[in-house]
Amino acid sequence: MDTTILLAMGIPSAITAFCFWLVQRKITKHDKDEADRRKKREKQIDEQEQRRDEMQYLVIQSVNASIALSEATAKAVQRIPDAHCNGDMDEALAYAQKVKHEQKEFLTRQGIKKLYDTE
Repeated sequence: MDTTILLAMGIPSAITAFCFWLVQRKITKHDKDEADRRKKREKQIDEQEQRRDEMQYLVIQSVNASIALSEATAKAVQRIPDAHCNGDMDEALAYAQKVKHEQKEFLTRQGIKKLYDTE
């Protein structure tokens, strides 16, 4: 009789414990899968940010090359005696040089700020 009562109480407890074990196992697997997905997404975002930085660098280099070419062309044309450069050429050259220096100063300020950024 005592064995029957113990057996009657033990079976439901064992079944309940087994069910909780299955649920816990499923939750653990879900958490692991979620962490893997999060890590993969963070890696993709980091790679995308790196490509964006590289593209931005190339755009700035292209702008600098264009300004350098424009300056060289303007100066060469100004040296031609028959070119009759008007004030527009001088203004454009001054503007290009101003923008080039502003860009250089901006990038320098950003670089210094990034050096001392605590984040």
